[in-house]
Amino acid sequence: MANHKSALKRIRSDKAKYLRNRYQAKSTRTMIKQLRNTTKKSDAQDMLKKVSEMLDKLAKRNIIHKNKAANNKSKLTQYVNSL
Repeated sequence: MANHKSALKRIRSDKAKYLRNRYQAKSTRTMIKQLRNTTKKSDAQDMLKKVSEMLDKLAKRNIIHKNKAANNKSKLTQYVNSL
């Protein structure tokens, strides 16, 4: 167990950041699944814009790797264009 006050605070803040990052990543994955289940092109285009922004934000904050975000955006764009 940590001995210093600052180390204890660091443990608390790390846990809060971890939970926030997991929440954001999970929300994005849920939106991706919803987009893949959409069959209307107009709805899919609107959702694609939101999902792309979410992926960019996660990549910017190093929650996911930038290449993973780019790959997801590419695959989703291909899907929406095929509708």
